[in-house]
Amino acid sequence: TITFLQYNTINLLPGSVEKSREKEVDLEEGEKDEEADKDSAAEDQDKPKIEDVGSDEDEDTKDSKNKRKKKVKEKYIDAEELNKTKPIWTRNPDDITNEEYGEFYKSLTNDWEDHLAIKHFSVEGQLEFRALLFVPRRASFDLFENKKKKNNIKLYVRRVFIMDNCDELMPEYLNFIKGVVDSEDLPLNISREMLQQSKILKVIRKNLVKKCMDLFVEISEDKDNYKKFYEQFSKNIKLGIHEDAQNRKKLSDMLRYYTSNSADEMVSLKDYVSRMKDTQKHIYYITGETKEQVANSSFVERLRKAGLEVIYMIEPIDEYCVQQLKEYDGKNLVSVTKEGLELPEDEDEKKKQEELNTKFENLCKIMKDILDKKIEKVSVSNRLVSSPCCIVTSTYGWTANMERIMKSQALRDNSTMGYMTAKKHLEINPTHPIVETLREKAEADKNDKAVKDLVILLFETALMSSGFTLDDPQTHANRIYRMIKLGLGIDDDDSAVEDILQPSEDDMPVLEGDDDTSRMEEVD
Repeated sequence: TITFLQYNTINLLPGSVEKSREKEVDLEEGEKDEEADKDSAAEDQDKPKIEDVGSDEDEDTKDSKNKRKKKVKEKYIDAEELNKTKPIWTRNPDDITNEEYGEFYKSLTNDWEDHLAIKHFSVEGQLEFRALLFVPRRASFDLFENKKKKNNIKLYVRRVFIMDNCDELMPEYLNFIKGVVDSEDLPLNISREMLQQSKILKVIRKNLVKKCMDLFVEISEDKDNYKKFYEQFSKNIKLGIHEDAQNRKKLSDMLRYYTSNSADEMVSLKDYVSRMKDTQKHIYYITGETKEQVANSSFVERLRKAGLEVIYMIEPIDEYCVQQLKEYDGKNLVSVTKEGLELPEDEDEKKKQEELNTKFENLCKIMKDILDKKIEKVSVSNRLVSSPCCIVTSTYGWTANMERIMKSQALRDNSTMGYMTAKKHLEINPTHPIVETLREKAEADKNDKAVKDLVILLFETALMSSGFTLDDPQTHANRIYRMIKLGLGIDDDDSAVEDILQPSEDDMPVLEGDDDTSRMEEVD
């Protein structure tokens, strides 16, 4: 019979085996006499009796030599190792081939592909444990599902399996890491409640995160491998920057972005800083939906003309990431879509900007009066080149992209959106002919309805080009239709069409017929 010890592990199965063996033992006195009588009786029947004559000493010596022995079966327990294969994480990494790692990874994760990278290490000292960590080639489709288990690390204690869903082993942003941790210090009879309070587990977690950072650095040394890694797990890196303040600097080195100077290649923040101009003090970035949208944005016109590189952040999580990553290598990260943008300028440019501010101060006041509560203020811009105006947000407020993201939340609370929405500032381009002509008309007659129409139309167009959404798209569309009709010289005699296309007087001031038509042509 074979009995097994209750060892819950995948490789080591020791057991105890009951065996028997033969052993020679001396007969006892009584047993010896009985045996002798039986033998002598048998011999007497077959042989004649012969008397030996000799001394007593010779007889004693003969008896001692002819002591009778018998064989008996003896049972004993022999402990033997039923499975001599050692767990792969307990072996020397130098003796393990990549094929063995690959087979173990597939059996551990049920993945059909090989792993992208591996980290096999042991920690000794006051705390002792071994770990084997794998980075998959691709992210799972349910990587950020709320109901999904927090990590894929299996916990063993002295090669005895404990659990495969220990939340304390890895932070959530590293939930794509798969592997095994085998501790020598945790008790075998540990419960989940004790595990959560264990200080040993916190030390193990700290070491695992540190080794993961080292592993990512090793992957980044191979450009092709890191490109594959970043395509799959860039969101995890950015989530780590948002959540893990202790490792934020290390994670920031792993970020890659498209920029205005990088074409189709993503670059690191370190590369960006190395290319900065001597007069440049900040790292400039813009957030949006797509690379093409932010590249053609009016916010980057002046910077691109001045040869300043702008980082394109086109993932929703970038908005959260950049809120925590306020600086890199001593340089502040500055959004080009927010107010107070500081650009490298010489004394002549500063003086020219002050003159423009004075020149257009009256127009800014008129536009603010017309738009009223729709905006916080109107100012002269230093970031526009070819666009007449744009909408920027306050320094510590939401960007247009962030407002769009929050409005897209399925479970958002509309009652809180009123005071959480971005504070809008209208900036005008003083060198644009539309703004210059508008200034002349406003100074000639600030109560001109055509000026009011143009200001509202410019504002709503700037909202869309700056990434915001219109509160009333139909009113804006009716204004565009009105402009098209005036441009085509169509009379507004058809009252039925007029009632459909033209909103109420409160929503849109009515243009003044032929006189306004000539004024619109002058503005164009």
